[in-house]
Amino acid sequence: MTTDDLVSIIDGSSFVVSDRRGDIDATPSVPTGMFLYDTRFLSKWHLTVNGERLNSLSVDDVQYFETRFFLVPGEPTHYVDAKVSIIRQRTIGGSFSEHLTVLNHKNEPIELTIRMEAASDFADLFEIKDIQHKKGQSYVRVENGLLRLGYQRESFRRETLISASEPAQFDEDGLTFRVRIEPHGSWETDLRVDTRVEAVGGRDIREGIHQSPAWIKTSMQEKLEDWLANAPTLNCDSEALATCYRRSLVDLAALRYQPLGATGQTMPAAGLPWFMALFGRDSIITSFQALPFIPELAHTTLRVLALLIGTRLDDFRDEEPGKILHEMRNGESAAFEEQPHSPYYGSADSTPLFLILLDEYERWTGDGGLVRELETDARAALHWIDEYGDILGNGYIWYERRNTRNGLENQCWKDSWDGVSYRDGRLPPFPRATCELQGYAYAAKLRCARLARRFWNDPALAQRLEREAAELKERFHRDFWVADGEYYALALDIEGRPVDALSSNMGHLLWSGIVDQDRAGKIAEHLIGPRLFSGWGVRTLAEGEGRFNPVGYHVGTVWPFDNSIIAAGLRRYGFAEEAGLIAESMIDAAQFFHGRLPEAFAGYDRALTKYPVQYPTACSPQAWSAGTPLALLWTLLGLQPCGEHLVVIPALPEQMGRIELLNIPGRWGHADAFARGQAGKPDTHRHQSYPV
Repeated sequence: MTTDDLVSIIDGSSFVVSDRRGDIDATPSVPTGMFLYDTRFLSKWHLTVNGERLNSLSVDDVQYFETRFFLVPGEPTHYVDAKVSIIRQRTIGGSFSEHLTVLNHKNEPIELTIRMEAASDFADLFEIKDIQHKKGQSYVRVENGLLRLGYQRESFRRETLISASEPAQFDEDGLTFRVRIEPHGSWETDLRVDTRVEAVGGRDIREGIHQSPAWIKTSMQEKLEDWLANAPTLNCDSEALATCYRRSLVDLAALRYQPLGATGQTMPAAGLPWFMALFGRDSIITSFQALPFIPELAHTTLRVLALLIGTRLDDFRDEEPGKILHEMRNGESAAFEEQPHSPYYGSADSTPLFLILLDEYERWTGDGGLVRELETDARAALHWIDEYGDILGNGYIWYERRNTRNGLENQCWKDSWDGVSYRDGRLPPFPRATCELQGYAYAAKLRCARLARRFWNDPALAQRLEREAAELKERFHRDFWVADGEYYALALDIEGRPVDALSSNMGHLLWSGIVDQDRAGKIAEHLIGPRLFSGWGVRTLAEGEGRFNPVGYHVGTVWPFDNSIIAAGLRRYGFAEEAGLIAESMIDAAQFFHGRLPEAFAGYDRALTKYPVQYPTACSPQAWSAGTPLALLWTLLGLQPCGEHLVVIPALPEQMGRIELLNIPGRWGHADAFARGQAGKPDTHRHQSYPV
């Protein structure tokens, strides 16, 4: 079974993945089932009629939280003669419900045995790919009108409760209905799957959210309508852009994740199916992308991450004082410290990115109260950059994992094992200092200098941060520049030598502002040159490099979020035409994925494939890919907060036509932006600095 054969419904913290019949068959390699907080609560969910499995006529993805399956018994060759058909309509939103309708198309009554097989292995999401022996005890109880599936290991307890609105015979393997349906009549029932996530002391952490299926559906629909209504309205000539924009807003609504115990607070989860959890880097970047559209995402993200900021040295979790987390899980393996994600701090970029988001959030919203509230955390993050991030004491952010057993080796955004290499393909030793980390640190210090001066009443700190940023910029240009190729190295190795692969990371340097204007043109040439630019977007690694692979996770694929940052960086330095080219390529690619940009797709040349080839295990929807069209709109329209006003400096490719973005929220209330594509380069090549 491939991901194309799967159907998903999602509600931020919980999701269901099934085959196209609506059935769930848990397998080691494919994350099918009902999941909540990193635990699989349903591993089997099989519907049969008179002992026959069903076949799919069609699937109607009504909303991200609702799906309908149209089915008939028997093999596909029997479709034309089917006298019985079945509709499974399922909804998720706190609980999982399935409305089952069986239709009799005959002129005589029929008697049917309708059976739902149900089971749960309560697998930790980390076990799906690597099955482990469970150390707790499973149990099944048939109660009055209820099937209770459970698992307990010490104080860790999870339960699945299955019920039905019509009389059923329950047993330990599921439930059975014996029904009579009159000629051309129908039979219906509501199946309900509730979950219990138990805390120490026996309290269900999720108690009080169990509602009726009708209430869930109505509530979810109302929430989605409010979400879309509160976002800016886009009117444009490009149907592809309009489709992409709406798809992005809907996907971000679906990925709103409520951290366990944080009632009413949501932030972006990273992506379905593997990363429906709290992530530092992903949530920060997605919140940044969405600031002109949904600023409340940034507010929750900043507060939750500040609440969980590192406070001690903990090798197992790669935790250090002032460090922003990488990932937090709530499954069994995290609870019993069999893996370090409780939370895990193995990313070197989350901390400076947190500071960048804090400043940009205030620029857009005017929420100085949050800046003051998080002053202590921001100062701790700044201290981390200088104290713990600078492993070698030479003024750069480096990373080397403390947890040598199951910590991440690469702790930049290209965190796969081979994501950082020399141009000949060799892997450098640790520690490593990737180029974009230095750009993030530079931007973080300048931005925090503004916050220190305006909100923290500390002009001495502001002056020190500005001085340190200038010194960082000077040595960065000396140490990272690859003279024989005229580009910035991917990283430095422990000896201070450039890790000289040509990569997309240097596009993030433009976004951060650390690049001198006289070198920006050469960087732009590389980014849209044939080695890096596939025609669908900028590749993570240039064609011809030692480890280049167009279907390698971080060594040749195209990542939409990466391209959104690169486009913003190009526009910042005045390369509007180049930024527009990337924006157009992303919107073009999205059309081949029904308006939804996946996590990544292959880096094949556009002339070779004629369509973008999806990376086989890419998350979809994925938060910072969903945020990409929003960020590209921000870039194309040249939106920039300036005091109590929104500045709009549009630069659209001619073929994109007209764009109107109405009711953009911010400290000014709401504002509108208008633009029309024009031939030529609207901007001169100038460095557009952020005001400080």
